[in-house]
Amino acid sequence: MRKTSYVLTALAVIFTTVLTIISLTRVDWVVARYRADAINSIFEAKYGLSTVCTRLEVKLPGGDRSRYEDEECRPFPTRKDDGCDDDNQSFCAMWASARYATEVAIGFGALALVAIAIGVSTHSRRRRIWKAAAGLVTIHALLALTAFALILDQVRMSRFPTFRDGHLGAGFWLTTVAWVSGILVAVGVIATGIAADRGHRWAAGNRAYQPILG
Repeated sequence: MRKTSYVLTALAVIFTTVLTIISLTRVDWVVARYRADAINSIFEAKYGLSTVCTRLEVKLPGGDRSRYEDEECRPFPTRKDDGCDDDNQSFCAMWASARYATEVAIGFGALALVAIAIGVSTHSRRRRIWKAAAGLVTIHALLALTAFALILDQVRMSRFPTFRDGHLGAGFWLTTVAWVSGILVAVGVIATGIAADRGHRWAAGNRAYQPILG
């Protein structure tokens, strides 16, 4: 493969890995919002892979500026507050698995960048390392896809009580872009690598390998 192809691949992997890191840190994979008109209040809960933040807003008599707000964030899910030892045991396990899959996906993204850095060092390595890079990027994308699928199932099936009125937020969609982009990058690397091995100049460059015909 050309050095240019490896550079473009590295930029794409950096993009998907950064998206995955951002999604891991965001506290808005799932957002639930409730309005109680009787007491003129709004309750909002935002769920991340390891944290939940809640906000209570109560409008008081006396105009739009008269209001009471209370915000709180805590670890999520926990045995004490979220029933991880009782009815929500399965939910907590799946949610933790999604977080773990996202963390490991970031690790494989970093390993893919290391493989690419090794690959561009010499021409002989560029001809061989694309397979390792493609494999690492594929695993990176599939792990992000696993987190996507686990969270989507929890929300669609309302496996946590407040998810009945919840919707998927920015953290979820960021990881969606990450795994879709990762799969496209892996396909591109595989296609370019195979073309380079077959001697196509657009993929292998001016020093393309040409098999000896007998």
